[in-house]
Order: sequence, then C-alpha cells, then structure tokens
Amino acid sequence: MYADVIIDISHEKLDHVFTYHIPEKLECAVAPGVCVKIPFGRGDTGRTGYVTEIRETCDYDPAKVKDILGVIKSAVPAESHLMALAYWIKKNFGGTMHQALRTVLPVKVKTEEKVKRTVYLNVDRETAMDLLALYNRKHYRARVRLIAALLEEPSIPYEVILQKLNITAQTMRPLIEDGTIKVVSEKAYRNPTILAGEKQEGVTLNAEQQAVADGIFASFLEGDPKPALIKGVTGSGKTEVYMEIIARAAAMGKPSIMLIPEIALTYQTVMRFYKRFGDRVSILHSRLSKGERYDQYLRAKNGEIDVMIGPRSALFTPFTELGFIIIDEEHETTYKSETVPKYDAIPTAIERCRMLGGMTVLGSATPSLPSYYHAMQGDYTLYTLQNRATGASMAKVSVVSMAQEMQAGNRSVLSRELHDKIALRLERREQVMLFMNRRGIAGVISCRSCGEVIKCPHCDISMSQHNDGRMHCHYCGHTEVMATQCPVCGSTKIGAFKAGTQKIELLVQKEFPKARILRMDFDTTRGKDGHAKILSAFANQDADILLGTQMIVKGHDFPNVTLVGVLAADMSLNVPDYTAAERTFALLTQAAGRAGRARSDGEAVIQTYHPDHYAVVTAAAQDYEAFYAEEIGYRKSLQFPPVVHLLTVYVFGTDRSRVEKGALKLAGVLEAIGGLRYIGPAAPNMEKIKDNYQNVLYIKDAKYDTLVDIKDRMEAVVRLERTFDNLTVTFGFE
Repeated sequence: MYADVIIDISHEKLDHVFTYHIPEKLECAVAPGVCVKIPFGRGDTGRTGYVTEIRETCDYDPAKVKDILGVIKSAVPAESHLMALAYWIKKNFGGTMHQALRTVLPVKVKTEEKVKRTVYLNVDRETAMDLLALYNRKHYRARVRLIAALLEEPSIPYEVILQKLNITAQTMRPLIEDGTIKVVSEKAYRNPTILAGEKQEGVTLNAEQQAVADGIFASFLEGDPKPALIKGVTGSGKTEVYMEIIARAAAMGKPSIMLIPEIALTYQTVMRFYKRFGDRVSILHSRLSKGERYDQYLRAKNGEIDVMIGPRSALFTPFTELGFIIIDEEHETTYKSETVPKYDAIPTAIERCRMLGGMTVLGSATPSLPSYYHAMQGDYTLYTLQNRATGASMAKVSVVSMAQEMQAGNRSVLSRELHDKIALRLERREQVMLFMNRRGIAGVISCRSCGEVIKCPHCDISMSQHNDGRMHCHYCGHTEVMATQCPVCGSTKIGAFKAGTQKIELLVQKEFPKARILRMDFDTTRGKDGHAKILSAFANQDADILLGTQMIVKGHDFPNVTLVGVLAADMSLNVPDYTAAERTFALLTQAAGRAGRARSDGEAVIQTYHPDHYAVVTAAAQDYEAFYAEEIGYRKSLQFPPVVHLLTVYVFGTDRSRVEKGALKLAGVLEAIGGLRYIGPAAPNMEKIKDNYQNVLYIKDAKYDTLVDIKDRMEAVVRLERTFDNLTVTFGFE
C-alpha cells in the first residue's frame, strides 16, 4: 500500500504530494488526514506531513519509494472533507496546500486530557461511623476530617479534598486500598461557555420573523443549495430567526455553525444562545487556551455540540454533518483573511455546505454590495425584516456639520448638539455610546514647521501618540519615545492631530466629570476576557458612557442606550479604497442602530465634514436601497466588484528593486495572455510594511474562473523563476 503525502513545509516548490510506501505494521494506522513522519530529501531528514490519499499502486519504481517512518500520535487527524476543502481554498484563493491545511485545521496538536476525579465513601454509614470513632481514638486527624466530610457529603471533588480539607494523597492511599473510599476518574472538558442561568425555551417569533424562518427551513428541507440573505433592520430580531432554524436542524441531528465578525461579539451572542441551547453550545476563537480549543474540537467531533459560535476560524469546526452555516453581519471585512491563503468566508461556507448538504444563511442590516447584488441577480434568496422586533421605531438621526461648528467657534470634538444630548441622557440615567474609528491619543504626529510626518521606520505609516508617552505603530507594534525634534528641519514644534479614543476619553471625562466612562478598543481588550469584562460591565449599567472603535457598533444590544454619537464619520470616507462609501454607510447605519432598541426615543448624532455625501445622507435616513442604487451605479461605470471580479496580486520583499522586477515579471504574464484589463504594477499607498516593500497588480474580469486561471499561471512562474527567490507573492479575490 502507498500513501500520497503533502509535506508540512510552507514552500511553493514543495506544494505537491510525494508518494511513500506504507510498512505492513502501519497499514491499519495510516489513513487520509493522518499526520505521519517521513524521510525527506537526500539526507532523509525527518519531516511531518499529511496523508491525502491511500492507493494500491505506485507511479514510480517501488524500489526507490521510501517508507513512512511512523504516525504522529499527538497530531489531530484531518477530516477527509476538510482535506477536500483545503484543496478548494488553495485552488480558489492561492497559497500552498500546507497553508490551506493550517487554515482548515484550527487545532493541530492534541493536548493532555483534563480528568475530573471524585472521591466517594465506599462503605455503609454504620461502618463509616465506627471508623470515625476509631480514627478519633488514634488521633488520625486527617482521616477524621475526610470521613466526617464524606458522611456529610458522600461524594467530594478530589481537588476540594486536597485544597480545602488539606488532606494529602498519601493520607487517602490506605483508605483506597482497604476499600473505605474510592476515587472515580472521568474525562472533563475545558468548556469556556459555562455560564450562569437556566436554560430557557425560545421566544415566540413575530409574524415577520416566523415567515423568514419557515421559508429558509423549507428550502433547507428541499435541499435547495441557494444561500439565503436576511436583510433586517437593526433590532429586527435576526438572531431569534437564526436560533429557530438552528434548533430545528439540531432536532434532526444536524449541528450548525454561527459566525460572528469578531471576538468582541462573542459574549452577548453566547449568552443568548446558552439560554436556548444550554451546554450544547460552544465557542471557538483565537483567545482560548490550547486545551480549551482542543476540547471544543473534540466535543464537536463527538457530536456533543449543536452550535459552534465564533469568528472566521470557527467555519472549520470538524462537524461531519451540517445544518446551517450562519454568517451574521455578513458585510464585515473581517470575514476575509488577510494572511495567506486570503480566503473569503462567504464562498468558503457555501462550498462547505455544498460538500455536507448544509445551507448558508447571511444576515445584515446593511448587506455587502456583492451579497445584495447576488440576491438581485437571483443567486441568493432574499428575505427581509422591515420592523424592529420590540415594536420600537428606528432611531432619529441628525447630521451635524463640523465645519459649521468650527465657524461658530466650537473647537471641541463634541458638537454643541451632541454635548447637550449627552448631558440630558446622564440626567435621565440612560446610557450613551460614542463611536470613534481610531485608537490611541493621536492619528498623525507631524512637524508644524515643515509638515514632516513622523513615520514608523519599518512601515510606511504614521506613528500614533499614546498615554504612556510613547509613539506606537499600529501595524507592526514598534514603539518609540515621543519625538521632541523634527528629524528633517530640527524644529521642536512637533504636534499631534486627529484625536483618538484615549484623548477623547480624557476630553469627555473633563466635560462630564461625574460620568462613568468605559473605553473599548484594541488596547483595552488585549486580555483573554477583555471584551467580555467591558461589555458585561456596560450591560449591567456599571458605566454611563461606552466609548470605542468599530467593535462597539457591531451587533451589540443594550436596552438602556438611547443615544449614539459618531464623532468622526469622515475617517472611513477618506480612505483611498473603492469600498470607502460602502464601509462608511454600513458603519453609520450600524452605529445608529445601537440606539433605542428597546424603546422609541433613540437618537443618533453623526458628526461630519461632508454632510451632503450620499453615504452620510442615506445612512441618516437608514435607506439601504437608496444607497445601493447610487453606489452600484458608480461600480458599473468604473467596472468594480461586484459587477466584475477583481484579482489583487501583491509582491513583497526587503529589496525594493527585486520587488519591482518581480512585479514586472508577473505583468509580463498578463501581456502574454493578452486582452486583459489590469492596473499596475505600482507601489500601493503604504509601500513599506514591517521592513518589506510591496508592489501591486489589479486584474479585472467578468469571469471568476478566468482570474483563477491567471492566478495558477502566475503561481507556476513564481515556482520556476529565480526572480522570485526571497520574494513573497500573495493573491486576493473579490
């Protein structure tokens, strides 16, 4: 028997299978997905790899085929359908098979099992009382404490006996040997979702929600492979619809995956699902310990979970059957990986559902243009929720021109209108959310004499000032002492502009000294439970104002929030990206949607220097259709996604001239094919990141398969040409 093995080395030139002979003693242990140790190269260096296929014949001289050395027992075997999904990701998004396997295997190494031990009294009560009297006479104080405790409570956790009763294992040993007590060991999962509260029945859906749930589940039962898109206004109860269809699938023995855009949303989502599904719900994300991740992997594989919740990586939960993959807030860019392979979770979820007979459901108040475009084209089935589930009306939104505020002499980050509305909410003991799409104290540190911007020495981006008196790079993490002199002209007039979250926290606290303020950004949520602690405190009304970056406006539901302030709507508008207006519209609409979810007096204030921009105007009106009509017109005229597909090719390296040469070589591939629309190669806005220079190529085509073929041709050139030694080439699809 022979095995095809993909080597566990992330290198383009090794991105194909190698054939090995399976020794007779290993034939029962080697199977597709198993991790094996093999001799590799001229020196027969021991390497690891994954078995992709078992076959009886060999395409080479059997005498020259090497033997597999052994099976790596500490590795988690890959499910066969996840192996197939890894190949699909590699084919459609680039990268190596090894990189794709690392993506679909969120847990790669087994961890030591957690064992729960319990001590039981193993004799009848009368015998135990006699022993207690005997041990008292003999002054065996530790045994007396143990027997007395077990007479009161017949079973006690082993750790409690060691730690609370101060009884050693040595003391217990003779009692175990003579049968007085017994210790029972059982496997215990490290479960990060153990929460307080009783399991509750699902709420009764309103007519609108019921119609959507029934329609989606009917399509699922019919085996309709078409994804569903739920377009529901903020607060319309999309989560209740998700839970209803997940519960119906679970009743059929089919588990589901619930994707959320980022870890910040885990706490509230899990709380709601736990009340419905109890311990049949779990989470999987990067902040869990290795043991917790491994145990959730096992629980899923053993069929002990009905729903797995988590960000993008939870998509690869090792379920062997699937009900639904639900992608909440599907418009969020976090569903696209920024590391190789640069896969998109939405088409990947659709492919996984195709493999396992599941159904993909997308949900958002502000669907991405591609998703809504697919719905308009008939590729997705569109469902709408037009009313808030509580019956509350949508928040009243006002737009404030900061240019007019400046002309009126107001130089504060808070407009007069927003200031007054915050004061009113604090007086009424209601809560406020303030959204600022920037962390740190300042966005740009520059010289007021010559205009020189202080940039990170490793990245082509400005440094940000923080409260610790240092400048931080938000790309690579590099820090320096705050500059006191311009490196170009020598001036000491170094200034920081564009206030960030830390600065605004100080300013708001100064304006409202009695207000209790929580700040939520990357810096305050670094710890394992950073998100949950802040959100829990705000939900319990331990704070009056929650100030934060994008993570506070995504999907949270706080009934006592009646005012949302958007402090700098223009920041996302001014990004040089064709999706800037779409992202701004989504952010503003989602932000406004946090206010007044449980009552009808919610308000939102949008502060902007572009009050007449269509993204701002339509977001204030919360009119998605008007925004879509305007934006899709621009996309059609400029030929940008979703009207056409876009392949972005980046070439990275530490030598600028070699990067430029490599990019030109790939442009030559496009010229050789002919008839293609492409832009570049050229340096992007940030040419340098972490000491690496980059060049970029953009290729457009109406057919996705054409771009995949171009990617394949470029990958072949990268593998064969020495021009690309020490360079990295990545591909991204839209």
